[in-house]
Amino acid sequence: MQKILFTIIILITGFNPVKEAIYKPVAVLELFTSQGCSSCPSADKLLGEIDKSYKQDEVIALSYHVDYWNYIGWKDPFSHKDYSNKQRQYGSKFSSSSIYTPQVVINGEEHFVGSKRDVMYSKIKTYLEKKSLNEIVISNLSNTNGLVRIDYDVKGDVDAKKIRVVLAIKERVTAVGRGENRNRVLKNYNIVVNEVTANLTASHGKAEISIPEIVENTDKLVLVALVEHSNLGVTAGAKVKL
Repeated sequence: MQKILFTIIILITGFNPVKEAIYKPVAVLELFTSQGCSSCPSADKLLGEIDKSYKQDEVIALSYHVDYWNYIGWKDPFSHKDYSNKQRQYGSKFSSSSIYTPQVVINGEEHFVGSKRDVMYSKIKTYLEKKSLNEIVISNLSNTNGLVRIDYDVKGDVDAKKIRVVLAIKERVTAVGRGENRNRVLKNYNIVVNEVTANLTASHGKAEISIPEIVENTDKLVLVALVEHSNLGVTAGAKVKL
């Protein structure tokens, strides 16, 4: 009888408490930056400040180093064409005619100039007041022979969702010899060095990601797992230290 009543409620009201479940909010910041861009160091510094100002399960800050600044004389060691293409995907979503640095995308939903402190804190506040549609829990983390493995558990509806696993260096200092930032010593934070994405076919699963050669023995690493829908919007996130 209870099952019948539950079904009738869904048919009449359209409300399904399983699919409409909401979870604790998270703000995911993706900074597109480059060591070859003179406007970027202030945004990099702000990202590091943000990372230290919030709990790791509240705000997840990542920096993606793009490669289109490399032509100016300094090849950013963390840059990759995939991260430039990722930014272009966001540009297409936002109907932007061009891409720029420093750009922050928050929860895959909107963007702003990454060095604007007041905007950054305001947007974080806004997104931390919104409930998430999913929650992801990371467990059984292991690191063997340069391969990091995790188990994950996603709460909420996983239909048409993806899991994105990101590996980042906590922070690294670089002496820049050429380009717009020549003779400057730059500190970057949560530098993405690898990323893998897969379709979510179940709420529970396993994922793995390799540690690239650019990672040094002294580097501290973080692993981030994100849930996103087909239009790049982030619906959940979790971060752990390696």
